[in-house]
Amino acid sequence: MEVQRYAAEDACQWDDFLKASKNGTFLFQRGFMDYHADRFQDHSLMIHEDGKLLAVMPANADSSVLNSHGGLTYGGVVSGAKMSAERMLAVFDALGVYLRAAGFTGVNYKAVPYIYHSQPADEDIYALFRHGAQAVRTDVSATIAVPRRLPFGSGKKDGLRKARKAGLEIRESTDWSACWTLLTQVLDDRHNARPVHSEAEIRLLAARFPDQIRMFGSFDNDRMIAAVVVFDCGRTVHVQYIAASEQGRLKGGVDLIVHHLLDTVFTGSAWLDFGISTTDQGRILNTGLAKQKEMFGARSTVYQQYRWQLT
Repeated sequence: MEVQRYAAEDACQWDDFLKASKNGTFLFQRGFMDYHADRFQDHSLMIHEDGKLLAVMPANADSSVLNSHGGLTYGGVVSGAKMSAERMLAVFDALGVYLRAAGFTGVNYKAVPYIYHSQPADEDIYALFRHGAQAVRTDVSATIAVPRRLPFGSGKKDGLRKARKAGLEIRESTDWSACWTLLTQVLDDRHNARPVHSEAEIRLLAARFPDQIRMFGSFDNDRMIAAVVVFDCGRTVHVQYIAASEQGRLKGGVDLIVHHLLDTVFTGSAWLDFGISTTDQGRILNTGLAKQKEMFGARSTVYQQYRWQLT
């Protein structure tokens, strides 16, 4: 088994492998990963067996530590449908040899949550255990099982009634300027924060992945008062951003968008994931935020991180 560092000329092979993998999403495609290449020293890996690509690992180097991946919500070893538990053990054996020879002392490993798997793909979790890795962080997300979704809570049902009474209209939009103005204002006012992506970055990524990165707005007389940005990862739709003006909150703008996504747009998806509600390395649960997501019928999914010490 051979481990090699990813190079730019491998982009097509990398992307083709990801599209056929059982636990990869478009976030691992080079067109997405490379948008912030100036902020992360890429050290992604490709694992071959008998001349065939067996697995890839999106990663960046931070001094003597390999992060998989520092700029993404999750990372880890991405494999094809033929990957077995035994072969994954061999993959990790080969990774350990390569990483030690390259001078790395440890790996920070963000496993891909199972809701993003197209087939069961927890072979890496077992391999991490066998190599003595320790779970160091657990974040809690909130996820809706779309085909078997639970009913909205009373507060969200009230929001739907208000939205319908106000005559709000939901439609897909590419007005990123309006969305980012709204989102930036809300994050600044309520959380003293900014979006992870700048408007220029989200425009770039949406242009590269128009079928995956989509924005839906709630409009009151053609004025956007709420917006939801989603990343469509196939089986799972991830809610990346939610924003609402004061009028949007009073009139249930977000509630109507989420209902529309579940009832009309993503009826064929398995999961709709709202993302994590934890801070401080997973130690603090934002109970108010978690409750808001749970009122849509979402329940807990964990995002797990591991530390694999190599020395």
